[in-house]
Amino acid sequence: MLLRNSQSCTLFNGDKLTPSRYFTGAPTKFFSFPFSGKKKSSSLSIRRIQKLHNTLEDIRNQPLICGEVSPRLLVPDHIPKPSYVESIESPKISSEYQIPDSIGIVKMKKACELAARVLNYAGTLVKPFVTTDEIDKAVHEMVIEFGAYPSPLGYGGFPKSVCTSVNECMYHGIPDSRQLQNGDIINIDVAVYLDGYHGDTSKTFLCGDVNESLVQLVKVTEECLEKGISVCKDGASFKQIGKIISEHAEKYGYSMESFIGHGVGTVLHSEPLIYLHRNHDYELEYMIEGQTFTLEPILTIGTTEIVTWPDKWTILTADGGPAAQFEHTILITTNGAEILTTS
Repeated sequence: MLLRNSQSCTLFNGDKLTPSRYFTGAPTKFFSFPFSGKKKSSSLSIRRIQKLHNTLEDIRNQPLICGEVSPRLLVPDHIPKPSYVESIESPKISSEYQIPDSIGIVKMKKACELAARVLNYAGTLVKPFVTTDEIDKAVHEMVIEFGAYPSPLGYGGFPKSVCTSVNECMYHGIPDSRQLQNGDIINIDVAVYLDGYHGDTSKTFLCGDVNESLVQLVKVTEECLEKGISVCKDGASFKQIGKIISEHAEKYGYSMESFIGHGVGTVLHSEPLIYLHRNHDYELEYMIEGQTFTLEPILTIGTTEIVTWPDKWTILTADGGPAAQFEHTILITTNGAEILTTS
């Protein structure tokens, strides 16, 4: 869900930036590996890519600008808080797989269900002229009303209770005073900490009358998540996730960077770190019954190169092309995977 960028390079103007690898989801070591192994091409996929690039100018809204960020919201003292809240440093990734016991599963399901309910509520607020700051306040109030803590708040110094990533913002958008515009798309990433467990989920919503090309991007991204989940079960290879997601994205000419899912449970980010693109040269282990982790693919129209705002959180596509993301927390079972972030 959250990874703070440690690079010092920061740009507002959309100039091309070529940093080391950046990952959404959880921090990880920086490995070098091919994006898609042996490259496959066909006249059909090339035509689709060319068509997407030719229409990029037509579907691009006004470039995002940083609005005013309001003060951090308060959480009542009686609500338990994750240990990282008092530190400005991002927590280290936990090496322990998240495999809750029977009691932990019950608690985690409640946390995930709450996260899903909050996300659905936040989606109802997505309308032209609503600010992302207003969405943040509504999310914050609902989370604390249920006695939970908004997991993003204070994670590595993150100043808000939810991530709101609009249009070309790929991830970690900080809610501010910018009003949503007709035709925008916005990913809302909700995570809550309840009774010692985190639930983590996100969805990309449409704001008003949205261009058909963006509607398709959002639809295919959600399908990629569904396909990734469909291959998950006890004993399955993690590589299958990246393979099936990449295949589906490539059919439509969309781009993917080296994004990852992560273990989640009593900690927000843990191993395994799950690559959501083809990863032939990286050895991942096999899924284990009882594991809980997230899948959270991001697709873009255009480049996957990025620019970083001075806040060191907000990550945008370098060419201003739109991005979409969906995320679920899942539980591995003998015969498949149970989606926990449903309401």
